[in-house]
Amino acid sequence: MSENATGCSSIWGGPAATAPYTINKDSKKGPAWANSLFEDNAEHGLGMYSGQKYIRDNLIEKLNGMEASGALKEAIDAFMATKDSTKENSAKAADLIAALEKDGSATAKEILEQKDYLAKKSVWIFGGDGWAYEIGFGGLDHVLASGENINVMVFDTEMYARKLASRNTGGQASKASNIGEVCQFAAAGKEMGKKSLSEIAMSYGYVYVGQIALGANPAQALKVIQEAEAYNGPSLIIGYAPCELHGVKGGS
Repeated sequence: MSENATGCSSIWGGPAATAPYTINKDSKKGPAWANSLFEDNAEHGLGMYSGQKYIRDNLIEKLNGMEASGALKEAIDAFMATKDSTKENSAKAADLIAALEKDGSATAKEILEQKDYLAKKSVWIFGGDGWAYEIGFGGLDHVLASGENINVMVFDTEMYARKLASRNTGGQASKASNIGEVCQFAAAGKEMGKKSLSEIAMSYGYVYVGQIALGANPAQALKVIQEAEAYNGPSLIIGYAPCELHGVKGGS
């Protein structure tokens, strides 16, 4: 599941012809993608997470209440042992569904009605630095402080990168801009230093925090994303994302 703030990432993430998202080769299912307002992206993502978690928790409660034996009990035990692992739980959920279909009890039928919610979901919230550092920071802080197993990816262009119809932005300085940075409305260079979003997140003591630059080290970027996904709690990845407004000639 992915929640996306309005901005550059929703422009390249949303069009049908060029969407970067794809289906799983085994299940033939892909991510549930939603695009929310710039200012409430984190809250909307938390709502998506909470909704599916509520349904899944109810299904797990029903599983715990079943008097199962044999293959069904083994499937339930294997599912429970991996229920917090996105990577391992999908296969165990498939085995559990197959066992429930053979069981035929009333409880099994109730669970199968919502079988798509059994497997552990990977939930990501995407947005730029204008959202994360400024306009949507309150919501982002609330999500990170919640302790829930949600991943956040910030595309840090170190400025407002896209000119939105409703806002005078596009190359404008943000709290992610570095001291001395020259951009629109900071022609003489930004006078204040960059806000340290990573240190703010780390102060909670239970948030996984990583910083990446895909162009600098793809292997490190992949490793951080895998670690964030595997971490059973809130994760924040800040990715340096140069854009056309940086004026970088010949690519990065």
